[in-house]
Amino acid sequence: MSEAFTLYSYFRSSAAYRVRIALNLKGIKADYRAVHLLKDGGQQHAPSYAQLNPQEIVPTVVHDGYAIGQSLAIMEYLDEVKPEPPLLPKDPAGRARARQLAYAVACDIHPINNLRVLNYLRKPLGHDDDEVIAWMTHWIDLGLGAIETMLTSSAATGRFCHGDTPTLADICLIPQMANARRGRTNLDLFPTLKRIEAACFELPAFADAAPGKQPDAE
Repeated sequence: MSEAFTLYSYFRSSAAYRVRIALNLKGIKADYRAVHLLKDGGQQHAPSYAQLNPQEIVPTVVHDGYAIGQSLAIMEYLDEVKPEPPLLPKDPAGRARARQLAYAVACDIHPINNLRVLNYLRKPLGHDDDEVIAWMTHWIDLGLGAIETMLTSSAATGRFCHGDTPTLADICLIPQMANARRGRTNLDLFPTLKRIEAACFELPAFADAAPGKQPDAE
């Protein structure tokens, strides 16, 4: 198996942010290829990129000549080809809980707040920026509130979302917190999430994956 990985990423994409964290946790140095989602009409729509990822979104990881899209699929692939350190707990109940928390972000909050959805609200639906931000904030607040309750009501919550080592849940949470800060979310309402976020950023794997530290950061 080749050790060469290529990551197609956009610095501000929360899905790409997740994969950057996972790669860092695994100690994988990927060749970074920037795909700007706004320049040139959206570089993700270029035929060369669309051939790699027919959804025309980021991220995409290429390994051993095989292109993989969708951040959750990429992260589970990384866990299979490089099992240590694991991104999921060892026990079935723990894995299910970490996935539940991760999916609450990746499947429920993020999809209706990503760039292409917000741009569709602006054009062609004609909503102004205040209305778009209100939409984004409503769904982020609702989702993060549920996750806060899930975390505070479970003895399985530790320093991180599940126990005392980061899992898929933390990897999905941290980019969503960054998205929340771009809206009007009052994160003081979610003290457990803020505590876990602070613990994550003590780890270089999370800190080095931040949008402002990427080669294409603006």
